[in-house]
Amino acid sequence: MATRADMGAITHDQEALNEELQSANEEIVSSNEELQSLNEELETSKEEIESTNEELITSNHELMARNQMVEELYTYNEAILSTIHEPMLVLDKDIRIKSANKAFYKTFHVTETESLGESLYKLGNNQWNIPRLRELLDEIIPNNNTFYNFEVEHEFPVIGYKIMMLNAHRIIKQSNNEELIVLTIVDFTEVRKLQIELREKEKKILEKQIESDKKAWKLIEENNERYDRMLMQSPFAFAIFRGKDMVINLANESVKNIWGKGPNVEGKKLLQILPELKDGPIPEMIEKVFKTGIPQQGYEFLVPIKRNGKLEDVYFNFVFQPFLEADKTISGVTMISYEVTNQFIMKDELIKAKNLADQKTQIAENAMKAKQQFLSNMSHEIRTPMNAIIGFTKVVLKTVINENQKEYLNAIKTSGDSLIVLINDILDLAKVDSGKMFFEQTPFKMSESISAIFQLFEIKTQENNTELVVEYDQKIPDVLLGDPMRLRQIILNLMSNAVKFTSGGKINASVRLLKQDKKKVTLEFAIADTGIGIPSANLSTIFENFQQASTGTSKMYGGTGLGLAIAKQLVESQGGSIAVKSKIDEGSTFSFTMSFQKTKDGVKETAETLNTTSESETESKNIKVLVVEDIALNQLLMKTLLDDFGFDCDIASNGKIAIEKLQNNNYDVILMDLQMPEMDGFEATDYIRNTMNLNIPIIALTANVTTADLDKCKAVGMNDYISKPVEEKILYQKIVDLVKKSTAVKSSQTKENSSSIERSEKLKCTDLSYLKQRTKSNQKLLMEMISLYLEQTPSILSAMKQSVADKDWPSLYKAVHKLIPSFAIMGINADFENMAKKVQEYASKEQNMDEIPSLVILLDNVCKQACDELTESFNELKDTEKE
Repeated sequence: MATRADMGAITHDQEALNEELQSANEEIVSSNEELQSLNEELETSKEEIESTNEELITSNHELMARNQMVEELYTYNEAILSTIHEPMLVLDKDIRIKSANKAFYKTFHVTETESLGESLYKLGNNQWNIPRLRELLDEIIPNNNTFYNFEVEHEFPVIGYKIMMLNAHRIIKQSNNEELIVLTIVDFTEVRKLQIELREKEKKILEKQIESDKKAWKLIEENNERYDRMLMQSPFAFAIFRGKDMVINLANESVKNIWGKGPNVEGKKLLQILPELKDGPIPEMIEKVFKTGIPQQGYEFLVPIKRNGKLEDVYFNFVFQPFLEADKTISGVTMISYEVTNQFIMKDELIKAKNLADQKTQIAENAMKAKQQFLSNMSHEIRTPMNAIIGFTKVVLKTVINENQKEYLNAIKTSGDSLIVLINDILDLAKVDSGKMFFEQTPFKMSESISAIFQLFEIKTQENNTELVVEYDQKIPDVLLGDPMRLRQIILNLMSNAVKFTSGGKINASVRLLKQDKKKVTLEFAIADTGIGIPSANLSTIFENFQQASTGTSKMYGGTGLGLAIAKQLVESQGGSIAVKSKIDEGSTFSFTMSFQKTKDGVKETAETLNTTSESETESKNIKVLVVEDIALNQLLMKTLLDDFGFDCDIASNGKIAIEKLQNNNYDVILMDLQMPEMDGFEATDYIRNTMNLNIPIIALTANVTTADLDKCKAVGMNDYISKPVEEKILYQKIVDLVKKSTAVKSSQTKENSSSIERSEKLKCTDLSYLKQRTKSNQKLLMEMISLYLEQTPSILSAMKQSVADKDWPSLYKAVHKLIPSFAIMGINADFENMAKKVQEYASKEQNMDEIPSLVILLDNVCKQACDELTESFNELKDTEKE
C-alpha cells in the first residue's frame, strides 16, 4: 500500500513535470534522466512486492497446517483427559477453575456449570478451603514452584473423609502469555486404610510369631531327646546318606522294616543293600540333591523291592533334602519316605468306581433327556389331532342339530378342552424340567390382568354358591414388566383348585405390595378358601408331580396333580417362592411372592376379540388366504373356518408347494404351519422374505408356543402367530388386522415404484447412530469402521456355517464370539445379539443341537442384510467426501 501511495505521488509529479516540460524544454532532459532512475527503482520495488506476496502465501499454508495440527492435538488431548480415572483440574493464576475432567465432577459430586470460573476454595460450600493447600497453590505461580505427592487428609461434607495425593505444576499458555496450574488428585483413602490394616495384621502376626518362637525354642530345648526318639521310631522312613557313594549314616526303624533288609544297614552303601534301585530314578535324585542342593520329591513312585526273598512292587512317597554342616556345605542327603501301596491301590479302585458312577450318571441324564423329549414330542403330536377334534366340534355345533346331538357334541368339546389343559400341563412340565421354559419381560397392567383372571371364575363360583372376594392393593404401580401369561397360568391353577374344592363357602383372593424400590416391586398373591382342606401329612408333597391331597381326591374331584407342581415351578423359575397353609374341613391358603421390574414403557394393545361390525365385514371381503399345512384334517378344518369367514382359501401341503403357488398366484395372507415335511415353515418364510422379496403377511400356526419358537418366528420374518387349537375369533381378527395394515401400506405407494417399495418395507437392520457418536462423526474413521466390518463379516459367516456343517462346536463358538461385538457397534437389533449368544451357549455346552442350524441361518441372513445396508452407507459417505 505504501508503494502504491508512492506511485500515486510519482504520477502526480509526472503530470506536473509534463506541464513544466511544455514551458521549459531545457528542463526535460534533466527530468527524463531523473524519471529513468525512478522507473528503475519502481521495477525493483515491484519485484520485492511479488516476493513478499509469495512468502505470505507460503506462511498462510504453513499456518493452516499448524492450525489443523493444533485441532488434532486438542481432540487427542481431550480424548486422553476424558479417559483418565484420576480427577484433574486446570486453574488460572487466581486459583479459579478453567477446566476439569469427568472424573473430577463424578468424584466430588459437582457439575461443570457450577465449577467453571469458580474459585477452587469456594467450590461446593468451601469444601476445598484447606489452609496448607492454599499456601502451596498461592506460591506456585509467583515462585514457579511445584509440588509432588502432597498428602491431604480432609473431611468433605458430601463425600466424607478422604486421603488424597496432590500434584501441581505451573504451565504457560504461549498464545496469550497466560499462566496456569495443572492439579491432579489421587484418592488414596482405601489404599491407606489397607496399609493400616496390613500393618496392624503384620504387627499382630509378628507378636504372635515372637511368642510362638519363644515357646518353640523352649519346647525344642526341653524335648530334643524326645524328638530324637520320635524320629527313630517314626512310621515315616528316615535316613541320612553321606558322600557320593551314598553310604547310609543313619536310618530309623521304619526304613529297616520297609526295606526288609534287617537292622544292620548303617555304614553300607544304598545300592549294596537295595540293588533293585540301580536302574530306577532314586539314585539320580539323590545325586542331584548332593550336587545342586535342590530338594527333590516324588509321589507314588513304583519301586521294586526284594523283601523276605520275594520281589514286590511297592509305591513310595519320597522327599530328599541336602544335609548341611555348620558352614552350610552339603555333606549328605536326608531322606523321608513312607509306603503308599495300599493307598495307591485304593485310589485306583476309587477312580474306577468314579468312572463307573459317571457312566451311570450319564445314562441317567440321557434317560431323563429322553423322557423329557418324549413328553414334549407326545404333547406336541397330541395337540395336532386335538386341533381338528375341537375345531370340527365347534363347526358342527354351529350347524342345525337336535338337542341330543348338541349335548353329545358339548360333551366332546368339554372333554377335548380338559384334555388340552392336561396336555398343556405335561408340555409345561417337560419344558421346565429341560430348562426350555422362557419368560417374557413385557409391560402389562397388573390390575387389568388380575381383574380379567378372576372374572373367569364368577359364573363357576355362583354355580357353587361360593362367595368370591378380590382385594387389590392400590399402591401397586399401574404398569409392570414381566410375563403376564405365566402369571395368569399360576393364578388359574391355584384358583381352579380353590373353586373345585370349595362349595357354599368363601374364596378370598388378594394381591398386596410387600416392598418396592426404584427398580422393582415385590408382590404377594394369596388365595384362601374355606374348602375341604389338606391333611398336614400331605402338605410336604402337595407341590410334587402327580401328587394330590389324598388317594380319593382324583376319583371324587378329578385332576392329575400337575397344576400345583407347575405353579411351583413357574414361580420359582422367576425367582419367587410359594407356600401353603391348610386344615382339614377349614380350608387352605396358597400364597406366592414374586418380584416385577418397574417400567415407564406403555402397554401394547392386542386384538383378542372379534369385531363383527358391518365396516369390518365390508373391508374383509375378497381376502384370499394360502393355508400351508401338512395334516389333512387340519387342512379341512382351516378351509371350513375360512369359508365361514367368507374368505377364499387355497391349500399347500408343505413350504415347497407354497412357494410354487406364490410364484403363480396372489394372496392377501399366509397361514404357515411350522413343522412340515420337505420344507418347514421357518425355511419357507425365509425363502419368501429373502429370495422372493415378498412382504405378504404371514401368521404362524403352531402347536408348541414357546418364547424360543416365537423369537424364531419374528426373526425369520413372520408377522404374527396363533396357537393350536385355533380360536376362530382370534384367527379372524388377526387376518383382518394384518390384511388391513398391508392394504394401507400398499395404497400409500405408486404402482411404478411397487417393486422398490416392497424392498424398502423390509425393516432396516442397522443404525449408525452409536457409531457416529463414538467417532464424533469423523467421516474418515466412520468409513474405516464400516469397511472393516464389510471385510471381516463374510469370512466369519462362512466359518460359522462350515462349523455347523462339520458339527465342529468349538469352532462355531469362536466364530460367533467374533461376530457378537459388531451387533452393538453397527446398531443391529439386540434380539439378534441375544440370539448369537444363545448359539454360543448351545455350542459351548453342546446342547439343543437341533435348534442351532435354524438360528445360524437367521444370523447369516441378518448379517448379509447388514452388509448390504452398510455398503450403501459407505458409498454415500464416499460420494459426500468427493463433493
